[in-house]
Amino acid sequence: MTTLGELVETLHAWYPPGTAEGWDAVGLVHGDPAATVRKVMFAVDVNEAVAAEAAEWGADLLVTHHPLFLTPVHSVAATTPKGRAFMTLARAGCALLTAHTNADQAEGGVSEALATALGLTELEPIIPAEGEPYDKVTVLVPADAAAPLRAAIADAGAGAIGNYDHCTFSVPGQGRFRPLEGAEPTIGTVGDLALVEEERVEAILPRRLRRQVVTALLAAHPYEEPAYDVVELADPQSTGSGTGRVGVVERTTLAAFAQTVADALPGTAGGVRIAGDPERSVRRIAVCGGAGDFLLDRLAGSDVDVYVTSDLRHHRAAEFVDEGGPALVDVAHWAAEWTWLPVVAERVKSQVGDSVDTRVSTLRTDPWQFRTDRSE
Repeated sequence: MTTLGELVETLHAWYPPGTAEGWDAVGLVHGDPAATVRKVMFAVDVNEAVAAEAAEWGADLLVTHHPLFLTPVHSVAATTPKGRAFMTLARAGCALLTAHTNADQAEGGVSEALATALGLTELEPIIPAEGEPYDKVTVLVPADAAAPLRAAIADAGAGAIGNYDHCTFSVPGQGRFRPLEGAEPTIGTVGDLALVEEERVEAILPRRLRRQVVTALLAAHPYEEPAYDVVELADPQSTGSGTGRVGVVERTTLAAFAQTVADALPGTAGGVRIAGDPERSVRRIAVCGGAGDFLLDRLAGSDVDVYVTSDLRHHRAAEFVDEGGPALVDVAHWAAEWTWLPVVAERVKSQVGDSVDTRVSTLRTDPWQFRTDRSE
């Protein structure tokens, strides 16, 4: 049996809400964390048709990329399309969870899924996300008190590196001090110089845990006045997450690669639009799921041959091409982000096994319904 709370915890571990943009609205929108989940459906958008599909299938959870309520609301009455979609889910007992900008940048997220669907390899973020800032704590402690102190700071969160914890470094040495009047030394006597066999213990820690680690250190240390320092580590390593993705394909022409894009994505009325010489030789490709014209300036002077994204504006695209930037491939916003749905569905299935059924909605929620050409 899998509960909603367990699934939410899993999804939040993959796509942390804390990495979402400040304006975004992500996370669990509706549902009881204690409820049992047997069916999960995935979609890009929440509208009345998608909500009806989830309800008819008997979904216990609907996971969407785009938020139903991106801006604050004071009513979910069924007098509006959003209200009706919400009420359909609520009546069916179907919870709702949104992973939006937190899923855009993540490993296994939207841009990575798009890149993989287009056949890109050797992937890396266009703009890597900075890793969490870390400190290093160093403390001098009597040798016989070093083990409990190491355990105390580890329990407080120090020394966790990747899939390891309790990571510390120690080196023996000698500590010298002279207690003065008013001191109550654990070792030594007032007025006499003391020589103590000590260990220098070092560990790294997330900066956000500094206060609790230092508190644990002081509580575990036998001295009245422990000698310790905390140093901020520079240049935190980037993670595998970040904005967009860049990778490579077998060298081909722009026209041939554009056809690959069209074949890989679900069809839409807008299709695939290309700016550039059809015979241009291309190999290095950048992608960004969703609206990506904010990356044009960064890519203008890069070694990228093609940039694939959505919602490119006329003037920005024209200026970019005129200035000799990479070729542009503009695809439907919905189609680009839909590529993430099978990825996260399979990821959930692999995590929870046969206890949960998954389904990817194929309803086209792209707002453009058809296209007409000029009649001759």
